[in-house]
Amino acid sequence: MTVSETSSRIHLLDQATVNRIAAGEVIERPASVVKELVENAIDADARSVRIELTTDRQGICGIRVSDDGTGMSPDEAPLAFTPHATSKIAGIEDLHTIHSLGFRGEALASIAAVSKVTLVTRHRGAGTGTRMVIEGGEIRERGEMGSPEGTSILVEDLFYNTPARKKFQKGKNTEIAAVHAVIEGICLAHPGISFRLLTDQREQLLTDRSTSMLDTIARIYGSDVAARLIPVRKKLPFMAVSGFVSPPDLSRKDTARMHISVNKRFVSSPPVIAAVKEGYGTLLPRDRFPVAFIDLTIDTHLVDVNVHPAKKQVRLSNEKEITSAVSEAIRSTLLGRNLIPSANAPHPYGGYARPRVDAPGLPVVYEFPDPGPAGVSEPTHTGTVSTDRQLRQTELDSGTRADTWHVPAMEVIGQFGGIYIIAANRFGELFLVDQHAAHERVMYEMVSRGTGTGRLSQELLVPVVFQRTAKESAILRELMPALADGGFEIEEFGRDSFIVRAIPVFLGKIEDMGLIDEMIGDLVGEERIREPDARERVIRVIACRGAVKAGTVCSAEQSQRLLNQLRQTENPFTCPHGRPTMIRFTRDELDRMFRRI
Repeated sequence: MTVSETSSRIHLLDQATVNRIAAGEVIERPASVVKELVENAIDADARSVRIELTTDRQGICGIRVSDDGTGMSPDEAPLAFTPHATSKIAGIEDLHTIHSLGFRGEALASIAAVSKVTLVTRHRGAGTGTRMVIEGGEIRERGEMGSPEGTSILVEDLFYNTPARKKFQKGKNTEIAAVHAVIEGICLAHPGISFRLLTDQREQLLTDRSTSMLDTIARIYGSDVAARLIPVRKKLPFMAVSGFVSPPDLSRKDTARMHISVNKRFVSSPPVIAAVKEGYGTLLPRDRFPVAFIDLTIDTHLVDVNVHPAKKQVRLSNEKEITSAVSEAIRSTLLGRNLIPSANAPHPYGGYARPRVDAPGLPVVYEFPDPGPAGVSEPTHTGTVSTDRQLRQTELDSGTRADTWHVPAMEVIGQFGGIYIIAANRFGELFLVDQHAAHERVMYEMVSRGTGTGRLSQELLVPVVFQRTAKESAILRELMPALADGGFEIEEFGRDSFIVRAIPVFLGKIEDMGLIDEMIGDLVGEERIREPDARERVIRVIACRGAVKAGTVCSAEQSQRLLNQLRQTENPFTCPHGRPTMIRFTRDELDRMFRRI
């Protein structure tokens, strides 16, 4: 009989093969072993957990996880390595009320099927412990021995009998980093447990038992980060949101510092991560992500934890309501805070305004992005009229909103480079305000609320005709309803040609009709396709193109009007793209710059 004939026959696999296949789904790498063993320790009511990694030139060759939990009796120990043996559930109905981290009884059986395991365990209150050696799923040794209460499991030669799996393991440092990521997530989800991680007997991480997640954050990421985080709290009938988020000026290029736990289970949840980012709205650029540590406590009937072999993900019923609650919790929290970044705070795009000393004894010089042409210029009559017209457009809503307490009243000192307004408040703080970002924020909120003259559009005396590529035309056709809602009147005017008959009244009088073509280019460009939705894209373009431009020389009176308008916005801290509108210098910071302190 040929191989093909043999493989075409239906037959039962032997138990050893079944166990190895199952192990391949649950145990992907050494970090998977660590995750399963640590979660078992937590379920065993451990108060402290110790993780020890041993490495050689090839990678991680040994993993030991020890805990002071309830331990196992001599009868329970061998049963724990039997597939689907568990103490977490008794029947199918229990799947709807899972409060433990494990429940399928696969972890120990899967680990033992592809490694050499030594177990030492002692049940609380028992006189002696139990020692077992399992190799490839088979018990080789079993007996009594003295041991402390709790459980210690040593895993060696991982994937020794599945060479294909072992071949695809990453380098030693990559695998160690994966273990760190797992442990950090578990530590944050369980601040009430002490964790200690060692690699080749060198301590890598240590947390203390605490009632606050913030203490654990400080131990892992440093007190500087923890001190800047903002607490989040929100309760609903079916869930509660708690945790900490960063101010917008403390952000990253990736989601590596966004930790999500659901019912104390550290998980990867793209919908919740997206909801956290959405809560920041325009406080962050599209390509920046906050630092966030969010724990969701949700009715267990609304959470399906049985959707991933390694339990890395969960499925949420009422996902839309849950993610909306997360976004609103973060949004309301941030809008209740003073988010003006200090001169020494991290920049939203990464990095700091770091002090530099050119030579010993010279004053400290702070390095900031190039502001462009320096100097103070007097505004021309033409420029003054144009700027007045733009500011009048955003004063149409004046009186409908009270000044926000987030931004103190400021008095204009001057303008630098046609870009930054220099101002101070009565508390002795100095502010640099980006005039374009500030006016863009004012206009964005006006357009978003649809307030102003009551008229949405203004007709053009001479309609503007423009052409686009076939691809851009297709995008523009999809945007037509949103453009109409925003005040544009645009019609198709032949193949891939369009005619603009009216523009939003918020844009005021446009001298250069080429600006309209540029605005359409902004909307259909590749970069703009990634905006949140069509209406939001249109509003942002209107705000950006209608705002006072960088390089426009403003009078002191005009600058003051702009600052007063900014104080009336709901979010005065960033422009719609997430750039800061202002930076604050305290008196102490200024004194330090000049070494007065």
